[in-house]
Amino acid sequence: MYQFFVKDEQVQQDRICIVGGDVNHIGHVLRMKTGEKIRISDQSGRSYFCRILEITEEEVWAQIEDTDEMGTEFSHKVYLFQGLPKSDKMELIIQKTVELGVYTVIPVAMKNCVVKLDEKKAQSKCKRWQAIAESAAKQSKRTVIPQIQMPLSWKQALEEAKELDVVLVPYENERGMEATREIFRSIPEGASIGVMIGPEGGFSPEEIAQLDKDMHRISLGRRILRTETAGMATLSMLIYELDI
Repeated sequence: MYQFFVKDEQVQQDRICIVGGDVNHIGHVLRMKTGEKIRISDQSGRSYFCRILEITEEEVWAQIEDTDEMGTEFSHKVYLFQGLPKSDKMELIIQKTVELGVYTVIPVAMKNCVVKLDEKKAQSKCKRWQAIAESAAKQSKRTVIPQIQMPLSWKQALEEAKELDVVLVPYENERGMEATREIFRSIPEGASIGVMIGPEGGFSPEEIAQLDKDMHRISLGRRILRTETAGMATLSMLIYELDI
């Protein structure tokens, strides 16, 4: 069943009106017909199981047949602070972490980042990254489309992370998975969680020294994970320990 997203005002009593690029996708790419079933989520996090009533060049009307009471969202909002990686690795990171349930992805310019983005390049990259997030959200039947923020400096990232309930920092020099498990199990229900991932060269000693005392340095096991793997591994562990 295909997934689509709409604004709250597009939900009208027992019907939903789809507009924009999804209209062409439904009619000309997917070649869907009236009577076919689709899943639609609104901005408030509600999801509906619908049947297509009408397809025009500008609108698709769908009849609401049922609502998704369970939902598909992770029980915690996870904010991924990702050190800017080389080449197109950020695209893979966004796609897979969205599938795993990340709430927001924040690219971060760290000392060991090779990639440098000026304002114009950052805006262009973020536009593409947001499109990837939306596509991954549709594929994985998310109830919301995770947001991809503009890149922050390390200092800005630290300030934003301080607003969250829990901040986890996977660090290659940390040892002992039992300590990691204890930290995960101590996270309160519904807490906002920040996950900070270094770039290919890892965190610099200065960056580690600047971490707030309440931020948890954790181990992800005995092996050194690539930057594009570490965030996915952390999310998978959080799902195992906390998702209900």
